[in-house]
Amino acid sequence: MKFTEKDIKQIEAKGLTVDKVKMQIRLFENGLPYANLVSEATIGDGILELSDDDIENYISKFDDKKNKISILKFVPASGAATRMFKFLFAFLDEYDIEKGSINSYINKTKNKDLSIFFVGLEKFPFYHIVANRLKELYPDLENRSINEQGLKFVQMMLDDDKLDYGNSPKGLLPFHQYKNQMLSTAFEEHLFESALYSSIEESAKLHFTISEKHNHKFGEEFSRIEKHTEKKSGSTFDISFSYQKESTDTIAVNSKNKPFREDDGSLHFRPSGHGALIENLNDLDADIVFVKNIDNVVTYKYKEEVAKYKKVLAGILLEVQEQAFNYLHLLETGDLSEEKRIEIGEFLVNKMNVKISSEFEKYSVKYQVEYLAEILNRPIRVCGMVKNEGEPGGGPFWVKDESGNVSLQIVESAQINKKSRRQKEILKGATHFNPVDLVLGIKNYKGEKYDLKKFVDHKAAFITMKTKTGKDLKALELPGLWNGSMAYWNTIFVEVPLITFNPVKTVNDLLKAPHQIK
Repeated sequence: MKFTEKDIKQIEAKGLTVDKVKMQIRLFENGLPYANLVSEATIGDGILELSDDDIENYISKFDDKKNKISILKFVPASGAATRMFKFLFAFLDEYDIEKGSINSYINKTKNKDLSIFFVGLEKFPFYHIVANRLKELYPDLENRSINEQGLKFVQMMLDDDKLDYGNSPKGLLPFHQYKNQMLSTAFEEHLFESALYSSIEESAKLHFTISEKHNHKFGEEFSRIEKHTEKKSGSTFDISFSYQKESTDTIAVNSKNKPFREDDGSLHFRPSGHGALIENLNDLDADIVFVKNIDNVVTYKYKEEVAKYKKVLAGILLEVQEQAFNYLHLLETGDLSEEKRIEIGEFLVNKMNVKISSEFEKYSVKYQVEYLAEILNRPIRVCGMVKNEGEPGGGPFWVKDESGNVSLQIVESAQINKKSRRQKEILKGATHFNPVDLVLGIKNYKGEKYDLKKFVDHKAAFITMKTKTGKDLKALELPGLWNGSMAYWNTIFVEVPLITFNPVKTVNDLLKAPHQIK
């Protein structure tokens, strides 16, 4: 593969190298392996089930330590809200008011989502904003047909010369409506939630990864709500932002695996998915990091329950991490009895879900010590898992890598070979689902930050089919942030209740109980 001088300048301007781009093209040429599922993770086999006593103990563990450690919440928030309104955009494209009513359109297209939307219209948090704007623009609208009123409402929401909600950052849309038509965004709800499990002695620290073009919007929103949220929560907030780095973009190729070129001949690069955010996470400094998606929030009355399980996950992390650090200090001396080596091995198996090599007993004492230290000295993630109720997305599985090592992983359906009957059976048998509810330990036993880029499985990337100006292309997504980007972390899965998982994937999700006040 030869690149022109112009290509090389474009590659280097993005912070990439020619070698890195060539490596990406080789991944397209050679293909990427599917995840090799051994079995689904279940209660008692990879997923921890907690008793009421366990829950209270872990909350106490966290509460005892939270003022002595640095805590950060990391929220991927770069997405626009476009997909939330997919069925409404289709309605605007397809509906012709001259040819029939909205009801007849719904019946013809079997668009249940649109029916639910119009039935619940007045319960949406943005209803009054849209209605008031419509009154200003069309003072006589209430005298027009019900079909025109419905059409104008959706146009006001989505037209780019009106409210343009589809191009708004998801985090800044009105998500909840409180008394006196007080509106709250997902961004604001994250602040309130974080205050419930941050240190009493320090500001609640939150880091949002956002699109650079929306930076001013988030800054303006924080300025608008800062005093209100601080007064109501009793906390102060230390907010920071970062962008997905251009150097993590990946080259696109055509069907023959040659670089896809724009009409002007330049190379076409694409953002590489949330896996790129391992770079942003790697730049942060905290003893523990909570990770949660921007759209997974609840109204105020459910926050204590959600925060409770955040504390539980953090308590588990702190307990396991403390023991791991004690063992690592012992292993550093190199002088351990056989009994102590067995104890450490049992800890890895029983508390950290590590499958110890069947050859372990044959290793020399020196190599046993090195082996145990290498496995223990890794970042730790404790991940909440909810019962599988058919939601699309990733789940917890036991996975075998190319070296034959078996470990717990969060695997997306796109990583699984659906042509294999056995792999499909394992996928179908999954009892739990990944709600993206993680607590991370990103420092080692000496208090130094891990270089998180060293714990990525680069072969867990995805190839997806896209189109650009009507032409097909292949795009490369980096290993997902909680998938292959954390493949070599020590992993603990914990069952948490469904109340902790309330994403807003479509606008109609805002009608569900955790997003409604009454």
